[in-house]
Parts: sequence; C-alpha cells; structure tokens
Amino acid sequence: MFRFILSFLGGIFTTITMAIGMVALTVGAVFWVYGRDLPSHESLAQYSPPTISRIYSGQGQIIDEFATERRLFAPAETIPDLVKQAFISAEDKNFYEHDGYDLRGIGAAAIDAVRSRGQDVRGASTITQQVMKNFLLSGDRRAERKIKEIILAARLEETLSKEKILELYLNEIFLGQNSYGVAAAAQTYFNKPLIDLEPHEAAFLASLPKAPSDYHPVRQKERLLARRNFVLKEMMENGYITTAAYEQERNAPLRSVQNGDFESFKEILPPRDYFTDEIRRQLSEDFGEGEFFTGGLTVRATIDQEMQPIAAESLRRELEAYDRKQGIFREARVKIAPEELGSEEAWRAALSAAKIARDIELDGPWYPAVVLSLGGGNARIGIENVEDDAEGHFVAARDVTWARKRSRDGKTGPKADAVSDLLDVGDVVHVRAITSDEDGSFVRWSLRQVPEVQGGFVAMDVNTGRVIAMQGGFSYQSSVFNRATQARRQPGSSFKPFVYASALDSGYTPATIIVDAPIEIDTPQGLWRPRNASNEFYGPTPLRTGIERSRNLMTIRLAQEVGMDVVARYAERFGVYDNMGTFLANALGSEETTLYRMVAAYAMFANGGERVQPTLVDRVQDRYGKTIYRHDDRYCGDCAETGLRPGVAPKIVSNRERVMDPITAYQLTSMMRGVVERGTASRTVNLPVPTAGKTGTTNDAKDVWFVGFTSNIVAGCYIGYDQPRGLGRGASGGGMCGPVFQRFMQEATKKYGGGPFEIPPGGRFIKIDRFTGARLGDEASGEAVVAEYFRSGEEPIFGLMYDGGFAMGADLPLFEEVGQSQQGQQVTTSTGDTVTVGPNAGFGTISSGGLY
Repeated sequence: MFRFILSFLGGIFTTITMAIGMVALTVGAVFWVYGRDLPSHESLAQYSPPTISRIYSGQGQIIDEFATERRLFAPAETIPDLVKQAFISAEDKNFYEHDGYDLRGIGAAAIDAVRSRGQDVRGASTITQQVMKNFLLSGDRRAERKIKEIILAARLEETLSKEKILELYLNEIFLGQNSYGVAAAAQTYFNKPLIDLEPHEAAFLASLPKAPSDYHPVRQKERLLARRNFVLKEMMENGYITTAAYEQERNAPLRSVQNGDFESFKEILPPRDYFTDEIRRQLSEDFGEGEFFTGGLTVRATIDQEMQPIAAESLRRELEAYDRKQGIFREARVKIAPEELGSEEAWRAALSAAKIARDIELDGPWYPAVVLSLGGGNARIGIENVEDDAEGHFVAARDVTWARKRSRDGKTGPKADAVSDLLDVGDVVHVRAITSDEDGSFVRWSLRQVPEVQGGFVAMDVNTGRVIAMQGGFSYQSSVFNRATQARRQPGSSFKPFVYASALDSGYTPATIIVDAPIEIDTPQGLWRPRNASNEFYGPTPLRTGIERSRNLMTIRLAQEVGMDVVARYAERFGVYDNMGTFLANALGSEETTLYRMVAAYAMFANGGERVQPTLVDRVQDRYGKTIYRHDDRYCGDCAETGLRPGVAPKIVSNRERVMDPITAYQLTSMMRGVVERGTASRTVNLPVPTAGKTGTTNDAKDVWFVGFTSNIVAGCYIGYDQPRGLGRGASGGGMCGPVFQRFMQEATKKYGGGPFEIPPGGRFIKIDRFTGARLGDEASGEAVVAEYFRSGEEPIFGLMYDGGFAMGADLPLFEEVGQSQQGQQVTTSTGDTVTVGPNAGFGTISSGGLY
C-alpha cells in the first residue's frame, strides 16, 4: 500500500514536473520566436525626441515656434520628484521594483478580464513597457505585441537606468492639446515651468496619459477631477504626500488655461507673420523640413521688433488708402447662418470659428464682427472680444457712403446710402474704432475691408544684409503669400541704376551725353516703339538727368551702347537675376525679379560696392546649444586680446567680395540722390539725412516700386495686384511707394541715424551743368550746378554724345537749348519720320518712367 502511494505521488510529481517543463519550454519557445528580429532597444540610449524649434528676436524675446509635436525636452534631473511620483502613482506604482514587467499587475488584469467575461479589459503595462510601445512597437492590443513589449522591456531595464527610462517616458508621452511631454503640457495647461507645479497640478497631468481626449479640462471637467483625485490618493498611499496634503490638494479647484484660470503662453507670442514664416521657409530648405520642425533649433532672427510694426503700418496705410480711393466694397467672403445668430453665446462661438484675419493693426486693431440686424440705414453688429453694452454696437449709414458694392460676379452697384446696400445679416466683416483726436474717446465703429491690392516691403542693413523689417502683404492671416520674397514682378525703372552702373564702370561719366529721341526696333513680335512717360523727347541729355527723370529712351540707347550682355552680367553679379535675358526691353525692367533681391542689390550701391548676402537669421543653434550657422563670418583678430587700450575698438576684417568699383558706387549714389532731391521721388521722399533711390512704374502701372537708401539702411516697396492689372491713372512708384518708404525711414533714421555717403579715394569733384553736361568753374553756383565726382587721372571729355548706334541725333541741340524753345524742334528719325524734340519738360509732365 505504501509503495502504491509512493508510486502514485511520484506519478503526480512527474506529471506536474513535466507539465511545468512543457509550459516553461512553451513559454521559452514563444519568447524565443517573438524575440527574434525585434527592433534594437539600445538605440534609445541615443534617442533625441522631436522638439520645438524656436525663433527669437535680436533682443532675446521669443517671437515664434514651429513643431510637428509640441515638445520641450526636460532632462531627468530637471524634472521635479513630485511630477515623477505623480506619474508613477498613476501608471506604475511598482516602477522602481520590477524588471520591466509587473507579473502582479498582469495577473490582476487577467482576473478582471475573466470576471467581466472580456468586458473589462485593462492594460497592465509598466512605464518601461509603454516606452517600448511608444518608441519601437505599434499600439494595437494583440497578444503578439504584448509579448514583444515584455521582451523589449526586460532588455531595456538591463541597458538603461530607471531614471533614464522615466526621462524617455515623461518626454515622449502625449498629454493632449498638441502637447508632448510633461514640460510642454505644464506650459499648455498652467503656463508654468515644471518646478512651479503644485501636487494637484502634477496629478492633473498624470491623469491624462490614459486618454487625453476623455479627460478634457473643459468638456470632461468632472471626469478629469475624479481622475485627478484618484491619482492624489495613490500618491498618498505610496507615501509621496501626507494625508493632510492629500486632503488639501483634493479640495483644490480644477484650474487650467483652457478654463480661463491662467493666461495662455501663446499670449506672449506675437501673431505669426511674414518674417518668421520666411525664416521657416528658408531654414527648411537649408536644413531640411524634418530637422527644422523636430530638431529643437534655436534661431536668432535679425528682426528689429520696434521697426517691424512700423513697416507693416506704413505699407498697410498706403494699401488701404488706395483701396478706399477706388470706392468699391467687395462682398463679404465669410458668412454666418441666421440660425447661429439667435443668442450671444451662439454668434460668439460662430464668429470665433470664422476664418478671418485677426492680425491687422492700423489706427488701432481691426476686429472681426458679424452683422446681427439691419434697420434705419444702420447695422447692429456683434464684435469679437468686445462686450455688448445695453444699446449694442452699430455701423452707421454715414460710414459707408464712400463705397459701392461689388459682388463676386464682378457687378458694381450704385453708391451706398445705407449699410444694407453693402452688407447682409450674417456677413462677417472687419471694424475698427474711430476715436476723438482731442482726448482719444470712442466715437463710432467704422467698416473696413482687406484691400485687394497688395504689396511688399523690405528694409535691411546696407553693410551686413541683416533684414530688420519685412512685410509681405496687408495681412499674413489673410494671405500667407509673401510678396517681398515670393512675388516675381517687373521692377520697371527701378532696374535702370544697373544699366547706368554698368555704363559708369565701362568708362562713362555722369556728364556723358546720351540722346533722348525716338527709337523704333523691329522685334519678332512686331515694331517696338519705346517712349518716355511724358510722351515727349528731350534731345541730348547728361546721364544724371536721365536717371533723375527716369528717361526710357536714354536708358535704351545707353544699354545698346554698353551692350545688353554687359548689363545682364552686371545684374547677375548683383543677384537681381540668375540668368538675365539680353533683350533691350529688359533695360527698362521688363524681366521679373523679387523685391528681396532688388533691395539687397541696392545695398551694394549704398555700401560702396561690396557684396551683401541678405539674411533674416543671425545664428542657428542645435538642441545642445552648438552653433550650426552664423551669418556674420567676418574675422576679428583682436577680439581675444585682453590688453587692448581703453577706447580702442578691436579690428574687424571684412572678407566681402567687391562687385563694383567704389567710385562707380559713389557716382551712382550721387545721381540717385538727384532722384530724391529733384527727380521722380522728390514730392514724397524728404528725410533729414542724405537719401538716394529710384522709382519704378511699369506699363499701365501694373507694378509700382521705390527702392532707396541712406548711409546705413536700405528699404524697398512694391505695390500691385496679385493678378497684374493697371493701378489706374496717376499711379506711380514715387506717388505710392515713396510715402511707404518715407514713413518707415522717418522712424528708422531716428533710431539708426544716417550721414553723408562715404567718398572713396582716387577721384576729384568738378562742377558741371546738370542740364547740358558742360564743365563749369569752381566758383559756379545755382540750381543747375552739380559737383560730379570723376576718377583721378581720367580727364573727362565734355560734349561727346552717344546715340546707341541708332544712327540719329547728330544735329540735335543740347538739352539746355531744347529747353529754351517752347515749340520744340523738328528732327528726322532713323526711319525717315519727322518728330518734335522738346520742349524742356517740367515736373508737371514727368512721371517715373517704366516699360515703354
């Protein structure tokens, strides 16, 4: 009997042993099968999570940020213990004891699943397992993934410390509101750094990993509150906070940015604008879009935050003035359905969701508003972020009498005498407050619209190419297309300085005489008859007068004399074009380029002919603080010296390429000063410091330009319709872009100053008559006298006349003599036709020239 019992027990033991062995073998086989070809967990030791790239102004203020995942990386040592303890309590209370997986947790989850017959299937993943799932595996709930997760978690625990694993987890996890990692989430929900979080706020964040959308602080406030208090209780039971602290923290209200309890971190960020978006575009091209949006770059921009708003206001003012002058109100593009206007809460929600620009500042902010009702010639409106008073807000009939309504089909109605002539109920429009000039008190609300005409503005340092201000249109939120850098337009007469520069470098002088007379050129498209803006001809004229008064025929003859191949090489050397065509029409600016390129090229005139590389970025650093790009590559040999005498500045050596003879640069600058002082920009540009520049107006005034500079700042403006069409009679570069330049540069000269343009060595001044080019004595004075700078050793030849090889003009009198005849003089053209040359044109008959 005893032997039977022993045999029976032995059989049971053998069976159990074999069963355990088989189970162990099976489990081992399963883990061996799934353990092959798994992703390398060792790569996580060098893992660099995607982080935010930030752009800072020169003053160190953050002005924009870009990211695919909004994450602020926080090393483990910078994350407070309180935050770590909250997440451990919520997600994995045995984190510091287990080896990557928690058998007790897995068992408990299995028992709950059996008891609920599969209805209550909850995860039993440790923090280590979640790291492996987030980084190396998918998020499905298959058993295969769970086995792989456990295998990798066990391996990771052998490779990395607990603190490093926790660092990976707390920086990678998604916590809602486009926030990844605890540092970004603390900023998003509380606008606080991690170190300032209270226990209930840490528990708030630790409540979110389970399902951020299910614990929204506004829509699911009660559910989130219950989860937060559960986490606090776990923290108390785990010994991380005291019972007294638990009682105090669980009674704290659930506060967040989303509930309006804290100011959002976004409030300190200015609205995204053309400047930072252009940085995004350029750096994405230089470093790759992936690196820019995930690399955690720190970008120091060149922007001057005082001057940028002035640039935006200067351009906007001119665009709106032109738009109002047209007297056309375009139909509202955004409308709110009548059923959404029934209550203030409803229309405010609908208006908040409306896609309309909110970044416009011109004589105060422009507010989005919706028409709530019409009556008595007025419109009652609801205004975003402006509280309704007892009487409500209105646009009065007298505010719309300037306009006629144009519908989307292009038809224009009669002039409005009631707001209902322009607007319908539900229309979303812009309004701004009209205030009293005396005390700034509110007068009424005024209807506004984003102009259809657009433009661009750029200002930069002439020596470094640092862009201090850029505006690419009326409103970035209305149109992100940057007309300063992306719009390719005809520069018109603003290109002429490059023709004159190529001539001056080729041996011509400001006193060289060029014939201003009719030309006919046979082209494949037919006979081309260019003409001056005044439709008149002025005979032999000095170069200086040709550029001051923007003479088209002189420019064409000069380009023909010098050679369009020379002009093209010159324009390419200055970066205006990459490969310029050699057609004569291009001498008048018919080939398209960008404002950005033109302004950079003019900077080289201003600095004496040295190459300028325009930039919006001073420096770029990677996530570790290493400088990976610096714009200023000048060499400072003395900067490391400690023994410099007081008052002695270190010597900085510039290695910039020279693109133009310095005497040529000064001669051209002097001639372009004449454009501002008595030429096509004289009515609108008048600064307290020496200023040079050139206007530009193309055929039918489809594009109008002005680019000008002082001794240290160059700025340029372009205005035109995105789909080119004429701006109307009287539109010109001097008349429209000149005021934009003037408004900006008035403030720029207050800040940056300005002085005489530097006179290069190697030349001498000779006084000439600017109308005839004749040499005058040193004692000569008067309106017609100008001191021209000539190269030493080169005796200028006065009276020599060039006609561009068009075989006419030999018998024409000088400009001064033509001016004395009010009837003009009959001359014969190269085709045998007879035309009248002269009389001398006054400012009433001159415009800025262009493509004729």
